[in-house]
Amino acid sequence: MKRRVIISKKQKIILLTFIILFTTSIIAIIFVDNNLSQQNPILYNYEIIESYTHDEMAFTQGLEFDDGFLYESTGLYGQSTLRKVELETGKVLEYISLADKYFGEGITILDNRIIQLTWISNKGFVYEKDSLELISEFTYPTEGWGITNDNSQLIMSDGTSTLFFLDPDTFNTTKQVQVIDKEPVSNLNELEYIHGKIWANIWNQDKIAIINPETGNVEGWIDLTGINNEDSQDQNKVLNGIAYDSEKDRLFITGKKWTKLFQIEVKK
Repeated sequence: MKRRVIISKKQKIILLTFIILFTTSIIAIIFVDNNLSQQNPILYNYEIIESYTHDEMAFTQGLEFDDGFLYESTGLYGQSTLRKVELETGKVLEYISLADKYFGEGITILDNRIIQLTWISNKGFVYEKDSLELISEFTYPTEGWGITNDNSQLIMSDGTSTLFFLDPDTFNTTKQVQVIDKEPVSNLNELEYIHGKIWANIWNQDKIAIINPETGNVEGWIDLTGINNEDSQDQNKVLNGIAYDSEKDRLFITGKKWTKLFQIEVKK
């Protein structure tokens, strides 16, 4: 014979109160956890370690350092190039020009290949690194701004607050993350992958965001105000170009049509 459990009105109120308090506690824990994961980014400054000559006609859109040389992608229609540059002198050792209809953008180096984006043509190019010989082409549906890699995936920006992760063989998007510092951070430009984080120039600003690739949260800001003290009326001469020498732990930065490329040390 089954017994019916009779719950009094008082017991119902106590039970309902418990459920409400429990649910509220869970929501609070989730909120605190999310808030902790989006703590205020660390603010960094810089020290110039060395400066090098940079081609003042180079409208820098992408920058890489590999095997002792700089590789640079330059933009503007009719002037876009991919070039190999001697760090110490700024001398262009080799270069190829893009067709006039293409506006060169970011580059990255993976498996001895240079991968280069274009701005609004929805087309990218793959080159053999040593010869700069064109190997293949690929397409993507967004604008092309910056690109880097984590040794297994390509990571691409399109000028919005979104980073796209691409398969390096098929160039299909495998995932995407939104970059956030309390609110979306847009105008993500040239990219570099350093010590497990994505470093991003922000177009038209003298700062670099350090981004967690899993969450998209900005974990640090590098303030580069005043690094380029050239007196110029050219509004296009903005910070854009991050390259990292992993063998010697050197960080290089430059900008569009800057006369100098700087090796810097990041400091709190």
